[in-house]
Amino acid sequence: MREDSFEFYSVAFLGIILGRYFLVAGLTYWFFYSSDRAERMSSRSPSWQTIRHDIRLSAIAAVVFAIAAALILSTYSAGLTCLYSDPRAYGLWYLGASYGAALLLQDTYFYFTHRLFHHPKLFAWLHQGHHRSRYPTPWTSFAFDPLEAVVQALFLVGLVFILPLHFITMIAVLTTMTVWAVLNHLGPDHLPALFPHHWLGQWVIGPAHHSIHHLKYTVHYGLYFTFWDRLLGTQDSGYTQTLNSFSLDE
Repeated sequence: MREDSFEFYSVAFLGIILGRYFLVAGLTYWFFYSSDRAERMSSRSPSWQTIRHDIRLSAIAAVVFAIAAALILSTYSAGLTCLYSDPRAYGLWYLGASYGAALLLQDTYFYFTHRLFHHPKLFAWLHQGHHRSRYPTPWTSFAFDPLEAVVQALFLVGLVFILPLHFITMIAVLTTMTVWAVLNHLGPDHLPALFPHHWLGQWVIGPAHHSIHHLKYTVHYGLYFTFWDRLLGTQDSGYTQTLNSFSLDE
């Protein structure tokens, strides 16, 4: 097997993606769900059967993302992408600007595809597996149905053909996506209650915001930011009351 072959890249990225998933999701789950407080809230936690289902879906999604990553690196080697390695090529300021642009584009893509996945004719095929966890955990963070994983991977593949990105910027985007996905599936009551009501918390997606999506399905479709939900009327009108109900249950 050549070290620059598509097959080599696929296997290598599969190991990296699975290792990242088990490390980040596993450590986060252990830290936040092994306490006495978490045991008192066990009525909100999914069964181990559901967690195993999430891990199985995540492993399948990892195969899809590994193939996408291998495709990106192979096409980069052929000089076909907009990826670059010299930070001076576009200036240091562009590293931050392109990072912000990538997040905005990904958030937009995610909002509209995610909302589409919830269409009654598509939900069972594209997104039902992810919603098996009514009260998600970090293990749910990458539990994509196979076709959903393909759709999300297509964004990353397409991005490197339209937006010049330094490898450091690309890694930063992928790291942000991983950490954000895990935090969003942390549950509504493992982080300080101040955050959802803080001025910043009104504009970014957090665990409470996304937990409401898992409960109500028809609201909160964003990935990083809330502005599409606010602009298009999919922000839960009873957001604060729902948060208060979580607090009262503690």
